[in-house]
Amino acid sequence: MTFVVTGGSGSLGRHVVAALPGARSVSRSSGTDLLRGTGLGALRADVVVHCATSFRHEVRMVRTMLASKPAHLVYISIVGCHEVPLPYYRQKLAAERVIIDSGVPHTILRATQFHSLLRKMFDSTSKLPLMLVPGFRFQPVDEAEVGLELAALAQAPPAGKAPEMGGPEIREAVDFARMYLAATGKKRTLVPLKVPGATYRAYRAGGNLTPGRAVGVRTFEDYLG
Repeated sequence: MTFVVTGGSGSLGRHVVAALPGARSVSRSSGTDLLRGTGLGALRADVVVHCATSFRHEVRMVRTMLASKPAHLVYISIVGCHEVPLPYYRQKLAAERVIIDSGVPHTILRATQFHSLLRKMFDSTSKLPLMLVPGFRFQPVDEAEVGLELAALAQAPPAGKAPEMGGPEIREAVDFARMYLAATGKKRTLVPLKVPGATYRAYRAGGNLTPGRAVGVRTFEDYLG
């Protein structure tokens, strides 16, 4: 089979490319722009693994890609996108529906937040002596492990909605923040942040978690090390 990975040079896509024999990476830098609809000929393959993403134009990118009529589309989505009313999550859910309604053979994998996302969040919030931390739980998963799973799904028949993929540990954000501080040697006072609104309530209720699918192996502490 032939494989194409959109966003193949990104933090997730590069792991997929490495795990798929002969996979081609396509992106704007290589001449394929899913927003403008240019260079779509590069998407011709037996399987397209869609790792490129957009915080504002996710659905538009997916529609453009579907127009190239892939024989099998593998799409990475987010655990809880049907429960957490965050704008980006809503776009992921809408993109899932577009894919399902398109009739294109597909596989959709929902994964929890990546270790790197927590690291970036803590890098940002640790710039001040008082470090604000979300007052809810996370279940971070390693990007390399998600990349391997996407590669495995790409080499299998279309599965529709695949089983979700979550990290090995579910902990309060403040616990992960303590691991981050220990690993970086920073001294900060942690302040759990509680805010009003439906998004926070959904997170606090565990809408971003998948306890029954804690299949990841590498922990956040392993990642930091």
